[in-house]
Amino acid sequence: MRARVPLLVTVCLLLSLALVPAAQGEPPKSDAPKAPTTEEQPTPAPEAEPDAEPEVNTDPRKAEAPLPAAGGWHASLVLDNDGVGVWTVKSYQLLDHLGCPEIVALDDKGHCHVLMSYSGKWTPIRMLHDGGWLGGLAHGDIDARVDGTEVYTGSRRGNVYQIRRYGHTLLDGRLIAHIDGREIHTIVAGELDPRSEGPEVLVFTRPGGLYRLTPDGEHGGFTTTKLMDLKGRVRDAVVLPAVPGRPASVATVSRTGRLELLTIGVGGPVWKTLHKAPMGMGRLALRAGASPERVVLYSTHDDGRILRHERGRDGRWAHETIYLGPQGPRGIAAGAFGERPGVETVAIFGYSKKVELLTRTDKGWTATTLFEDGDKGHWLSAAELDGRNATRELILCGFGGRVVLLARPPGFGREELAAER
Repeated sequence: MRARVPLLVTVCLLLSLALVPAAQGEPPKSDAPKAPTTEEQPTPAPEAEPDAEPEVNTDPRKAEAPLPAAGGWHASLVLDNDGVGVWTVKSYQLLDHLGCPEIVALDDKGHCHVLMSYSGKWTPIRMLHDGGWLGGLAHGDIDARVDGTEVYTGSRRGNVYQIRRYGHTLLDGRLIAHIDGREIHTIVAGELDPRSEGPEVLVFTRPGGLYRLTPDGEHGGFTTTKLMDLKGRVRDAVVLPAVPGRPASVATVSRTGRLELLTIGVGGPVWKTLHKAPMGMGRLALRAGASPERVVLYSTHDDGRILRHERGRDGRWAHETIYLGPQGPRGIAAGAFGERPGVETVAIFGYSKKVELLTRTDKGWTATTLFEDGDKGHWLSAAELDGRNATRELILCGFGGRVVLLARPPGFGREELAAER
């Protein structure tokens, strides 16, 4: 019995060693490649990034701010008025020590924006704080008591303002008249009434009225004289070329659908109806190069028609429809906008949001879209703001609160000069 005990112990010990899990011992060797750990995973090659789009400036106060336009035209933002509607825009040489004329824009809150150009950027100077919209706008050397020319504007509240220059860059605006119970819609300035000495400002109001402002009041003020009541509201007016020694006539369009000619004589205002339409008329433009012997006007009609009116050397007027388009045209500008200076062209803008160029051809008139704004248009003017082409430029504004400049590219109409293409 004693000889068998060591043998049994030895057998049990061998069996226990055989049952130990392999994981507790050295792992078995294998010829298979070992999987890399997380730290050993190879770093993937970076994907090639697409070419970044060049950054486009959207702030016209910093540099030229381009906008999409039709081929053959450049569009750029002049003023972003934060959605506040801009109702009237024109260009004048107000700061005569600067080479480029300024742009003057009137908005819905009673602010007048004077915009100065410098190498593509526009610096705004905000004038006036009327609180009601500003509408009428005119420019001229009316007040001999101040240096340079002045801008005149009026508001829904019946206020009339003068904006003038002091020194080189300082501008100031002041109230020169208040016409109680009247909205100021249209203003013209010049030698228009022979019964007053020097030039004057004529103001057309709603309810319909015609007033004369003369710079002969006390303490630098103006004298306001009511000339007459009118039927309907005059929505636009232009001063026609005058015969030397005679007061100029004023062509007007009104909500009544009339194109009329106003001449003030020693006996007072005299009106002559040139054309009567069944719809209201809204805007009026004078063809460049007009003379007392020959005048060409273009008018917009609320139903979408554009008319051309020509006074011949015999004094008779001829009227023709040149375009049938969307209702609500609210801007028209005449000038040389095409490739050939002698070709007659007219630009229009309105509730359609589109700026269109009407061109006279041997077969009639054609229409081409140049630009589409983000909201309904309200005004369109022609100006000379870019000397790199042979045409004039267009300025537009409207319900969206933007002022936009449209120009032909550098070298347009000047093929004999070097230009970037």
